[in-house]
Amino acid sequence: MCGIAGIVSSSDISKRLLQSITSLEYRGYDSCGMATHSKGCIEVRKNIGTVESVNSKEKFSQMSGSVGIAHTRWATHGDVSKRNAHPHTDSKNHLALVHNGIISNYNELRETLMKDGICFHSDTDSEVIAHMIASMQEKEGLDLEASFVKVLSEIEGSFAIAVISINEPGAILCAKQGSPLSIGLGEGTNFVGSDFNAFLPFTQSCIILDDGEYALVNERECVVKKTSTCNPINKKVTEIPWEATMSDRGSFSHYMLKEIYDQPSTIKTALEIPRKELLNFANFIDSSSDCFIAGVGTTFYVASLGQYFFNDLADFFMPAISTDEFVHLVKPGPKSSLIVISQSGETFDTLNAVEYAKKNNVKTAGIVNVIGSTLVRTVDHCIMQGAGPEVSVISTKAALSQSVILFLISLELSLLKKKIDEKRVKEIRTQVLCIADLISEILDERSGFFHSFTQKHLEMRNWIFVGRGIYYPIALECALKMKEVTYLHAEGMSAGFLKHGTISLIDENVNTVVLIPPKEQEDLYNLTLNSVQEIRARGGFVLGIRFFDNNFPKDLLSDEIILPSVSTFQAPFLHLLSGQLLSYYMAVGLKRNVDRPRSLAKSVTVA
Repeated sequence: MCGIAGIVSSSDISKRLLQSITSLEYRGYDSCGMATHSKGCIEVRKNIGTVESVNSKEKFSQMSGSVGIAHTRWATHGDVSKRNAHPHTDSKNHLALVHNGIISNYNELRETLMKDGICFHSDTDSEVIAHMIASMQEKEGLDLEASFVKVLSEIEGSFAIAVISINEPGAILCAKQGSPLSIGLGEGTNFVGSDFNAFLPFTQSCIILDDGEYALVNERECVVKKTSTCNPINKKVTEIPWEATMSDRGSFSHYMLKEIYDQPSTIKTALEIPRKELLNFANFIDSSSDCFIAGVGTTFYVASLGQYFFNDLADFFMPAISTDEFVHLVKPGPKSSLIVISQSGETFDTLNAVEYAKKNNVKTAGIVNVIGSTLVRTVDHCIMQGAGPEVSVISTKAALSQSVILFLISLELSLLKKKIDEKRVKEIRTQVLCIADLISEILDERSGFFHSFTQKHLEMRNWIFVGRGIYYPIALECALKMKEVTYLHAEGMSAGFLKHGTISLIDENVNTVVLIPPKEQEDLYNLTLNSVQEIRARGGFVLGIRFFDNNFPKDLLSDEIILPSVSTFQAPFLHLLSGQLLSYYMAVGLKRNVDRPRSLAKSVTVA
């Protein structure tokens, strides 16, 4: 959740370190801070708020030193306050530490330290680590590295840690267990980061730490060692396929909008995935007695959408399950398999589901955006979606890309099962390619309709999103987007579910958004219109998002947004886009912090 950055160089690092931590702010923005080592002293500056607001008060760029660490916090243990902000120091200010994760036995460790006379200045679990390292150096006469390694053996839970010390003036010590950490390799400068964005503007070469490893990083080299033995390890250097400019907002007012506009190219990238890789996934599914598809949050709704793709195209039922409930719900059989979906590849619940699956001899596969992530290295099979960095906390392009990839896999499974032939596969893939142009058309010519609608309804605090069939999980995702970025009450549901209780909520204080299928989906179309009539009969307001049709019933809807006429294969993706645009413009109108919604972080790496 939290973001960690560090730099060791032969020159001053404060401006670069500030840039690094700014690039990681989507991981948490409750508070932030920096620590640098200069002239035999460690200086720490920190405060509550965003990096920009804290920097205006604390003047990070004026700090001096060639070694430093930084942190942007998403609060878990301890309230949002200056004293709980990172970095944390020991009692003598000889070392500074930043931490991402949760130390599960910190209460026990804290009590022991307090009995030894240690005074704590925060409520965090992280401060414990700083005092433990300093205590071992003082009491046991260990050097910094030996103390660091011994502490790693005594703390429990998940962590990524980076430490600087006056006793090791030209280096950063770092380690990981359960939380992501990478080391960027530059010329005369090396970097530490929770993810690639920490150092992507400076280098595309990195080493990805695995659990049970630590590293000593200086300006010349990075030495990685096994925590259990302290023996050096030869680590592969990974080249990051992302350009630094991919993380730039450009002329867009928000990263969320920029990433919505990235989606046409995202679709084209998905279609460039070799069909052999998609076929391997199809065979993976076909060889299973039962196959589950899972994600959490947005990726669960993507998984649920995939459930419909596989059922409709390949006549294969694949239950969609939220990864946080997978271990409680699924009793795997001898030929069970699991497909998980993740943007970051570091989501705690998803990794936990995979670990549970592997312990039960379940074959695993993943669709992941971030190369080198823990999930990529853990599953048996993986497709890299190649959507590029997604900076906004609100996932848009990654979710659309995952949806397209699931659709393409379902096509290959359908071909494998002889439900369709190769000619039809090629025809449908062409239709998928056309989605890129359709999205561009909506963004260029019709996004103004979404903006105009939201301006008329900024006072509305309650929203219901309704879809039927394949549009049901899209309604759920649309509602989630509205909640995430606007802080308004929003529910998604199937149209059939509406009359089983929820219709009692319909009054002047509720707006309903109905995702209307193309007329070619006759049963879904008629049933959805019946639901519209039920809402309208009770005086409810209905925004219908529908596809162009000259014969659509007049005066059925309270308001409407008309999308281009499309095939039934293309329609779900345009409704997914519609939910993104509606929530974005609503958030802008309400003056929300679009890219940094309150209480959220990009990657949930803790339980």
